[in-house]
Amino acid sequence: MTNVAPAVGAAVADAHRREWASVLAATVRVTRDIDLAEECVQEAFAQALTAWRDGVPARPGAWLTTAARRRALDVHRRAAVAQRALPLLVVDEVAPEPWGGAGGRQPDDLLALLFTCCHPALTAEARVALTLRLLGGLSTPEIARAFLVPEATMAARLTRAKKKIAAAGVPFRVPVPQDVPRRLASVLTVVHLVLTTGHAAPTGAALVRDDLLARAHDLARLLRSRFPDDPDVAGLLALVLLTDARRAARVDPAGGLVLLADQDRGAWDAAMITEGRALVLEALTLRPVSRYAVLAAIAAVHADAPTFDDTDWTEIVGLYDVLAARWPSPVVTLNRAVAVGFADGPDAGLAALDALRDEPRLASYGYLAAARGELLRRAGRRDEARTALEEATLLTANDVERALLAERLASLEA
Repeated sequence: MTNVAPAVGAAVADAHRREWASVLAATVRVTRDIDLAEECVQEAFAQALTAWRDGVPARPGAWLTTAARRRALDVHRRAAVAQRALPLLVVDEVAPEPWGGAGGRQPDDLLALLFTCCHPALTAEARVALTLRLLGGLSTPEIARAFLVPEATMAARLTRAKKKIAAAGVPFRVPVPQDVPRRLASVLTVVHLVLTTGHAAPTGAALVRDDLLARAHDLARLLRSRFPDDPDVAGLLALVLLTDARRAARVDPAGGLVLLADQDRGAWDAAMITEGRALVLEALTLRPVSRYAVLAAIAAVHADAPTFDDTDWTEIVGLYDVLAARWPSPVVTLNRAVAVGFADGPDAGLAALDALRDEPRLASYGYLAAARGELLRRAGRRDEARTALEEATLLTANDVERALLAERLASLEA
């Protein structure tokens, strides 16, 4: 038993990373109730810890879906939920109209759940948060950190979002074609945040969350297949590919973080870069120009540089200027300041960071302190750099990033 349990636990954990969203989406169709679906899926995973001791099924996702849906049907039968209360989600009894052209495919449960979470009845923040919870499987603390808000605030936001879905009778389906444009922006925001959270996990012992990156790939490609002419979709898929192309080079064999300047560019995924470049060129020719296309263009500049020293930082600063003018945010200002530090020197970068000195949304954002510490270190201001890096260490919840900061601090001491 003791020899089997660790293997079973690992198999269940792997299934959670890979299958959570699909199992939940399939269960929602049965329950028509998000909270109940979550409970049933969680029970299915708990049941797997015992049932899989006799062997892990060949198709873990199918096993979990069956277990969750059986539990949901049992709850409906015993409590007569469907007769006593209105459903939280309305599931069409007829098949939705095919869309996406003459050869358009029927939307699947996963895409239906994505659009349901991004319904206009919810605030923009709630849409993203709920989708990260339901499709990404993130915990409330992880989502709170991604949004730079307290955990209690995020918990309340998720609860309100589910109640709003119940009150609005939100249908569990992909919207009809004429309603898609106004719904797509929040869906793309969701996928982008899934990408960034998977690329640099806010918490935990690993830098990268492969499950979230896989989900970002899947959703971006799914959206691209449905909206082949949309500039935002093309730009987002380009950004996913060009960002994730560096994954293999971002950690060393021990799992430590390898900075961009030290990465083996031969380990970058050439096929992803080629596809991403083509999509960037396509997205930049479409109008209106997409925010994601500009972000992807920045990633393409990095991909085009044969070495770190060859990076065209002036072009990157110019692209961040476009972002700051049309889609301003504190994170854009921070990233632009880092680029300025490479283009014009650390003192110029520090001057650019001064604009964020009193920005409340970044008060607990470790990357701001880390960027300032690195610029101070390069400027030779060792004592100030030490203070900034110590602050960054306190604000960083990812073990791999914290270890790198500790190395930086040790190098200052040496």
